[in-house]
Amino acid sequence: MKDFLSYLVGVNSGDYLSKLVVCIMVVTLPACGFFGGLRSSTVTQDSAPNVVMKASKIKDAEPRVEPKSRGGNASVYTVFGKSYRVLDSAKGFKERGDASWYGKKFHGRDTANGERYDMYQMTAAHKHLPLPSYVKVTNLENGKSTIVRVNDRGPFHGGRIIDLSYAAATKIDMLKKGTARVEIEVIDPKQWAKAKKSRQRPAKQAQAAQVAQADAAQAEFNAPAPPAERNKAADSSAPVASVQNHYLQIASYESLSAAQGLQNKLLEKISYGGAPSEAHNVVIHPSANKALYRVRIGPVASRSEVERLKAHPLLDSFDSMYPVVE
Repeated sequence: MKDFLSYLVGVNSGDYLSKLVVCIMVVTLPACGFFGGLRSSTVTQDSAPNVVMKASKIKDAEPRVEPKSRGGNASVYTVFGKSYRVLDSAKGFKERGDASWYGKKFHGRDTANGERYDMYQMTAAHKHLPLPSYVKVTNLENGKSTIVRVNDRGPFHGGRIIDLSYAAATKIDMLKKGTARVEIEVIDPKQWAKAKKSRQRPAKQAQAAQVAQADAAQAEFNAPAPPAERNKAADSSAPVASVQNHYLQIASYESLSAAQGLQNKLLEKISYGGAPSEAHNVVIHPSANKALYRVRIGPVASRSEVERLKAHPLLDSFDSMYPVVE
């Protein structure tokens, strides 16, 4: 302050106003622009918002190729009297150390690259990485990890290597303690995109195969059953003995594997669709010479229960059903 007053006294009246403006700008500079995102040990305590985020619902940042931001990428910058160097490239960068997080106090302020800090987004601050960079952060204390987008500078506090947003800190379960021992690893967006496509390709192929298989099975069990397969007991005029087992026959196949496929599909419908409790089993009854494999639901208590099963909406896609008594 003494030097500052001497500076003002030593200028002539013509320069006084202009130099006073310059000095005011220097004094107030840390409150705007790039410095708005800095976190000093002298600031008042930060805090979490009243909104509680559920970690399982928080999605990672999606790495994508981006140009370096216009702000925050000076090769060297100085904060609180200490100089820091920004890396030309983040490729292959790994680091271990302590992580902290920042929240409500800085919400809405400018970040180093000129964006607005949003504590609900998956972002972070780092002293040396180019802006923006994408980083995988792993909490070494519990094994939980997440991906964040680095768009700010900091933390400028002894020993800490990264400052996470409130959302990112929630994701790796470090809010209560406030800090955590972490490993950070830079993600190459191009390689990440290729790996994602490789992971998705088998899943899409498997899904397509399942759809094709289901369509084929649907066409097969919708086909009329062979006349020889229809039991005489299917005739509504025929008396049904109560001591016999009642079934609803769905379809018949020459292939055991095809019959098993339909059996599995029916069991799934019954398990998840709420079919009547009497339909507790889906069975395969082979013919005497095993030339055909009949898929049936049952046994149930009576012919009326068979008819009730036949009318159930879960089975409305099967148009060749008929009751069987054995």
